[in-house]
Amino acid sequence: MRRAKVLMLQGTGSDVGKSLIVAGLCRAYRNRGLKVLPFKPQNMSNNAAVTADGGEIGRAQALQALACGAVASVDMNPVLLKPQSNIGAQVVLRGRVVGTAAAREYQDWKPKLLAPVLESFERLAQKCDLVIVEGAGSASEINLRKNDIANMGFSRAADAPVILMGDIDRGGVIAQIVGTKAVIDPADARMIKGFLVNKFRGDPALFSDGMALIEQMTGWPNLGLIPFCPDAARLPAEDALGLAGKRRSGTGKILVAVPLLPGISNFDDLDPLELESDLSLIMVRSGEPLPAEATLVLLPGSKTTIADLSAFRREGWDIDLAAHVRRGGHVIGLCGGYQMLGQRLSDHQGLEGAPGETAGLGLLDIATELAAEKVLAPVRGREAADGAPFKGYEMHLGRTEGAGCDRPMVIFDDGRRDGAVSADGRISGCYVHGLFSEPAQRSALLARLGGSGSGLSYEASVESALDAIARHLETHMDLDLLLTLAQ
Repeated sequence: MRRAKVLMLQGTGSDVGKSLIVAGLCRAYRNRGLKVLPFKPQNMSNNAAVTADGGEIGRAQALQALACGAVASVDMNPVLLKPQSNIGAQVVLRGRVVGTAAAREYQDWKPKLLAPVLESFERLAQKCDLVIVEGAGSASEINLRKNDIANMGFSRAADAPVILMGDIDRGGVIAQIVGTKAVIDPADARMIKGFLVNKFRGDPALFSDGMALIEQMTGWPNLGLIPFCPDAARLPAEDALGLAGKRRSGTGKILVAVPLLPGISNFDDLDPLELESDLSLIMVRSGEPLPAEATLVLLPGSKTTIADLSAFRREGWDIDLAAHVRRGGHVIGLCGGYQMLGQRLSDHQGLEGAPGETAGLGLLDIATELAAEKVLAPVRGREAADGAPFKGYEMHLGRTEGAGCDRPMVIFDDGRRDGAVSADGRISGCYVHGLFSEPAQRSALLARLGGSGSGLSYEASVESALDAIARHLETHMDLDLLLTLAQ
């Protein structure tokens, strides 16, 4: 059976734009009539998506699948690491949790994971013309090279030619790329067929000597200097590190405050709100109070809910939130944020950290017990109060019960009810991610907060951004040449 061509994009570090460029290349080659699929052997992110085959993968790979016009599957990201602490992560294999491992322990897992990673890759390669592979972190992490499955280890095992990309926006891009050549194994260096420089601002002629020096010092051909692309901001971010720097978006009269907790997850739930001109979204960082002028406090998902609830209290945000409620403010909790709003939160099996139990924020009459079986499912339904439709997905361990559930926030199309709403309607929460992607849902929310919705489609905004990025890459890269490098 014919096997697809493959091309792998690796970076000199994290957040150099690999996910975005892969998504743009996927859309560009799809627009040329090729059947393209994305692949990332190993991802580390708490921003995950539910696939049609009932598993979870990195949100970036779901976006790349969309760019390809393909249905996302667990084979597109066979290994997903979801950090639970500074030294450990939950390990998701082909969409299902298979355990947790400290960073040192995970090194012993990797030899066993290479086979399923290659099996997933080969399944994709039999279904398309081109597989575009995204590496993880830095290609020059030679301390992690043994048994690597994310970068050069995968490239060598799958015979996937590599394009190396650096980020000029953070400075030192010549050292990034030349330094990579200097430290990696010569056999790994031979897999690299050229380099890209991303996020350039200004006159490209001013860096022509820099590109020539990189070519001279590495022996790798220059494949493009990619200018900074403003449309990138319209796509979901993969890494929560960018949220704190984002700080505030919008200038609308209705202020929505989002506390940035250490274990924040599925933070792309917030992205559709940026389409609303009546809203102003503020990310509240550690050491800052919840703003007294906020109309709505939104508690997003969390990968470590009890630990994040403790962090919420350490910041004094529980006191701020109680004052916000006394002033008549609104509160919404999504998934982990919903669990925090209850009377009690228990993790007796130690699924997200040390076993234990803690009091919740006491704003909803519910209690949650974390359970081993994870709920992963696409969902559709309507809001119970006003019938506004939504579509999204469930991704949670918790089982929530209590009198508050008698007033559900949403009703699924299959008749199930989810979430809880306070008697006065100002405090609510549910397990649905992607709740605000539908314009009718955002319009209903704005109406409750004293504003009006835009009616803009978030899906159309994302599709438009992908097309714009594909055009950007067509302009600034030789995509015909790149295709000749694939094998």
